[in-house]
Order: sequence, then C-alpha cells, then structure tokens
Amino acid sequence: MSAATLQNLDQASLHHILELHTMFKARRPGDRIANLSYIDLTGVKLEGVDLSDANLTGARLYGAALRDANFIRANLYGADLRNADMRFARLDRADLRGACLRGANLTAASLIGCDLREGSIAFKDEKQGLRLMKHEKRPGELDYAVLTGADLSGARMNGTQAVATDFRDANLSGAVMSQAKLRKANLSSANLSGANLTSADLTGADLTDAIMVDTTTAGCNFSEADKTGVLDGPQPVYIDDHPLIECIASHEAWVKTGGAQGTRQILNGVDFRLADDLRKRSLSTLEAENGVFFGLDLSGIEMQGANLVNADLRRCNLSGADLRGARLIGAKLGHANLEGANLGPLELGAGRILRSDLSRARLPYASLINADLTRARMLEAVLDHVRDKGCNYTLTERA
Repeated sequence: MSAATLQNLDQASLHHILELHTMFKARRPGDRIANLSYIDLTGVKLEGVDLSDANLTGARLYGAALRDANFIRANLYGADLRNADMRFARLDRADLRGACLRGANLTAASLIGCDLREGSIAFKDEKQGLRLMKHEKRPGELDYAVLTGADLSGARMNGTQAVATDFRDANLSGAVMSQAKLRKANLSSANLSGANLTSADLTGADLTDAIMVDTTTAGCNFSEADKTGVLDGPQPVYIDDHPLIECIASHEAWVKTGGAQGTRQILNGVDFRLADDLRKRSLSTLEAENGVFFGLDLSGIEMQGANLVNADLRRCNLSGADLRGARLIGAKLGHANLEGANLGPLELGAGRILRSDLSRARLPYASLINADLTRARMLEAVLDHVRDKGCNYTLTERA
C-alpha cells in the first residue's frame, strides 16, 4: 500500500481512540466511534480489542496481532491485512471489499455475511487527478490465507482471488463465490451447501469430503480437482423395500422390548439425513458403519454399543447423547456438538465393560464441554481446536 496515503499514530493517541470507542460501545458521555482510516498500524498488537462498527478504511494492519479481536460490522474497505494474526476474530458483516488478506491467519474466525469482494480506493492528486491506493498485492485477495474452521456462511466473495487458500473444515454455506479464483485451494471437509460457485475456477483444488448439497456449480472449472468423498444431497432410502423410518422404528422397538418386538437393524452405509426426528431415540447397538448423519439433531439419542465406525457425524448435535461403548473409530466429528455427551464405558455385567473407541476419529472444532470420556480410547484422534472445558478424561487412552 502506498505509504504516502497513510498517517502514523503514536501509542498514546491509539490508546485514547480505543478508550473513546469503548465508551461509545457502552453509550457513555464523551464517547466517539473509532476512526482509524488510512492509519499505518503495521505490527500493532490489538488482541481481543473491540473495534466493532469502527472505521478502518484503507488502514495498514500488515502483520498485526488481532487474535480474538471484534470487528463485527467494521469498515475494513481496502485495508491491508497481509500476514495478520486474526485467529478466532469476529468479522461478521464486516466490509472487507478490496482488503488484502494474503497470508493472513483466520483460523476459526467468524466472517458470517461479510463482504470480501474486490474493491479499490481513489484519492485526489493535484498532479494526477484521481489515483488509486495500491497494495503490494492486488486488492480483494485471499491467496495463501488460512481459514481452517472459519465461518464464512453467507459471505459475498464474487470474484475473490483465493489461490492456494486453506478452507479446510470451513463453513461456506450460502456463500456467493461466483467467478472466484480458487485454484489449488484446500476445501477438504468444507461445507459448501447452498453456495454459489457459478463460473468459479477450482483447478487443482482439494474438495475431498466437502459437502456440496444444493451447491450451484454451473460453468465451474474442476480440472485436476480432487472430489473424492464429496457429499451431495440425500436420497430416499429403502432396506428390503422398507423405508428407513420403518427400519429405525423396528430397531427402537427391539431395544425397548428386549427383543420381544421389532428387529435389530444392520444399516451400514445408510444415509440417515432424511430420517424422521432422531432426538432422544433409543438405538443402542445399531449397526451403522459408514453411515451418514451429517448435520442432524441427535441430541439425547441413546446409541450405547453402536457401531459408528467411519460414520459421518460432522456438524451433528450430539449434546447429551448416550454413546457409552460406541465404536467411533475413524468417525468424522468435525464441528460436532458433544456437550454433556456420555462416552464412558458401557457395563456389560460380571465386571465386564465395553469402552468407547474414538481411535483415528476426526474432531476438529468439536465441542466436548462437560462430556464424559472416562476410559475412552482416542488413539491418533484429531482434536484440533476442540473445546473441552469440564470434559472428564479420567483414564482416557490418548497417543
């Protein structure tokens, strides 16, 4: 960005601006909304600061430490955020048009409904008339940025340049990404449900295990893209001519009557997404290896001793679920809500127990708050950015 357009600010002045902004947010007398437009804040440390609704148009925040910062509804039009640390920052509905985010770290950041389209800022110049503020890289750029686990639902990214950008496990549902340049982007396990990718360039992109339900892909370039395991829309399921809902009801009857009624079901590889309400259902010992449960509300469900090996439980609500003794080896549990879930051992009588097994399970960004993992196996489990306050890990086997 051209230094001639920027002003410097000493630490005392910056502190005063932030103090007045805090007063503004608290609606206290003498308040003033922060105006940091066209200020050079290279390398500034503002972790956890509240700059919601602030004006940072054209500000230079190169390499800034902005972890946990609040930029909700902030005006960051044309800002230089290259290599900034914005992990867990909140940028919902922020105006990021023309901002340069090349190499920025936005891991687990919230960018719901933000505007990441291209844009440019023009200045009056006595000699040249109007001239553009220039970044060292093109504006509206996300090249090499890290957005793993970020929430970009509903974001406007028309024409955005995001070459080799890391969107693993990100939520891009409903995002408008028409004509976006996503060459070699990593979108593995990203949620692209309802996203608009019309005429986007995804050459060489990694889309393994991405969710593409109702995704618009007209005119997309998928040359050399890896689409292994992409999850599209659910289809009606019948087992031996019986609809899935009847099979689930039969298994539940078998559980509740101790086998006197109904039939134990083997539903390996079945897509459960069109099943009836599964909350608080009694489905212990269910065979559902490789089953697809993506996004379902399974709160309070009883699945003691169930076979859920390699099952897709991403973004499921499993709060309060009884999963004692369940086999979850290799299961996908990214962003799953397991708050208060019981994953402890299942007592089989005569002093025998069946331990829950989450070996090689993937739980990035999952919530294990107040969950019980007593004696569970979690060998080689992926636990990146898991929230586990109050989780009981007594005798848990972890590599």
